Amino acid sequence: MLDRLEKLGIRLGLENVRHLLAGLGDPQLRFPSVLVAGSNGKGSTSALLAAMASAAGYRTGLYTSPHLESVEERIRYQGLVIDPGHLAQLLQEVVRTAEKEQGTPPTYFEAVTAAAFLFFAERKVDLAILEVGMGGRLDATNVCDPVLSLITSISLEHREHLGDTLAAIAREKAGTFRPGRPALVWLEEPEPSEAVRTVAEELGTDLRFAPEIVSVREIIPRGMDGQRVKLVTPRGEHDLETRLPGTHQAKNLALAVLAAETLRETGFEISPKAIAEGARTCRWPGRLERISLPGGRLVLLDAAHNPEGTAALARFLEGFPEPFDLLFGALGDKDAAEMLGSLAPRVRKIFLTRPESDRAREPKELAALLPGRGDVEVPSNLERALAKGLPLNARLLVCGSIYLAGEVRKKLRERFGIPGPASEPLYPLPNPR
Repeated sequence: MLDRLEKLGIRLGLENVRHLLAGLGDPQLRFPSVLVAGSNGKGSTSALLAAMASAAGYRTGLYTSPHLESVEERIRYQGLVIDPGHLAQLLQEVVRTAEKEQGTPPTYFEAVTAAAFLFFAERKVDLAILEVGMGGRLDATNVCDPVLSLITSISLEHREHLGDTLAAIAREKAGTFRPGRPALVWLEEPEPSEAVRTVAEELGTDLRFAPEIVSVREIIPRGMDGQRVKLVTPRGEHDLETRLPGTHQAKNLALAVLAAETLRETGFEISPKAIAEGARTCRWPGRLERISLPGGRLVLLDAAHNPEGTAALARFLEGFPEPFDLLFGALGDKDAAEMLGSLAPRVRKIFLTRPESDRAREPKELAALLPGRGDVEVPSNLERALAKGLPLNARLLVCGSIYLAGEVRKKLRERFGIPGPASEPLYPLPNPR
């Protein structure tokens, strides 16, 4: 069913999804929600916040996109993915309702979003954390009524849909704000900051800039195993352990902590102990994920898929004296030249491949972006690329597309039995209130 819907492509706009959800009884209005927009880090921030809310005893739903390995990963309750059979039933109900009410099927994203709303309403969640798919203002998730809106970092992305400037993209993401409700944003550049400030003033949103109210006092890296982050918020000091490495993840963690504290203003009691427990236990596959394989092989898997993401990845690599080889593939709408420009100087050999997507860029086109390098190879397929990139004692970095990260995870598991599926629990199952 989803294969058929995927062929409908992207349809930004809320009119169709509103009619669809009305036919389903408006499940998105039956539970409080937090809406998380941004260019990078919104998935990590969402997962961390969900883990904190669950650790506090709240029945928590988490909706993210895209997925690494299976569509069920997008819809979680208490860190557990939705049952595949149940998702199929919900999707059938969604498509049947859309065709009855509107005479046309929903898009892939509209259908899965509506199924998530139905599932969270069924589960009677106390809180749902919803990651925006694209932009914000016209994204299908934006039909909910969030008690809190978040924006992570903003970069130039999806320009054909969102605009050619940081200000235009910021305005689209600020479309998730609500009158009289709080909004937390992690923005440091003047252009997008001023854009979201203007939108907030027009709507009457209680806008708060996270870098101005939280101080990251110390980051103690633990290589690829995570980090210790000490930060100070208006409510106190936090000394946190997280399994997510990288200074960019320290910022995402800080934003999640602020969000957890801000939710207290709306009646949610998420204690410092629950915040620390959520931060410590939350896993988020495919984000600077270390996979140790037999024969001394090491794979570093990251979903970096745009210049901001690969720049953060390049900074992370500076802390390792031994170089990695690079397995890279990207979609056609990404700035692969800038992405490779930040990574190429920090890696040894480069293997180029094609993610499993109709929108993928051909590897030979990527090779043309690296003139003068004699250590660039274009294997015939992903299996061959992995075979060449994983000799004994290899150190291989895989990035460029979340689709590629997911494919490599599955192929490594087929060959070596690890890592476990991305659908495994994100954190230990808590005791609900």
